[in-house]
Amino acid sequence: MANLILHEYARSGNCYKIRLTAAHLGIPIERREYDIMAGETRTDAFLSGINANGRIPVLQVGDDYLPESSAACFYLADGSDLIPADRFDRADMLRWMFWEQYNHEPNVATLRFWYGWIGEDNFTELQRIQLPAKRAAGEAALTLMDEHLSQTPFFAGGRFSLADIALYAYTHVAEDGGFELQRYPAVQAWIARVAALPRHIAITD
Repeated sequence: MANLILHEYARSGNCYKIRLTAAHLGIPIERREYDIMAGETRTDAFLSGINANGRIPVLQVGDDYLPESSAACFYLADGSDLIPADRFDRADMLRWMFWEQYNHEPNVATLRFWYGWIGEDNFTELQRIQLPAKRAAGEAALTLMDEHLSQTPFFAGGRFSLADIALYAYTHVAEDGGFELQRYPAVQAWIARVAALPRHIAITD
């Protein structure tokens, strides 16, 4: 495999997904940190050389650049046990990864960012207006996860996969955004199962 460099902001759950995937696979990755609050991913150098979309994470593979956390995780895990061999289970894994980015991350992760980085006293009027809808959508996502996990230990194919990595990243820190994880016992049990797996690393590692 070509030399791998992760362009990241370490506290980001999306960046953590890639590090966690690499850790489970025993793949070494060089890390380069950017301060998103200081606009370091919006510079001309970043936009022209790393990602024209101005966002992290970006996985650099040799001289090529791969934005988007799900794509980077899939690249690392392709051919490994983190991707189910069964065709339906593999598609189901992708279903949960797509769902995470569309239903889960925009609500659970966004409120974590708003409360942890912006601060409630500094919310804009638009953020205050959006807050109840994002709270409700985040709770709906956690409820759906809890119902699913009450019937299976992991999200796809009954075993640990990229779907679990994608959903673990922001779910295990959901309380930073004001969500009450004790309301979701199956989610809490799943978080413990994931954290107990060999080669697991914390978001702070």
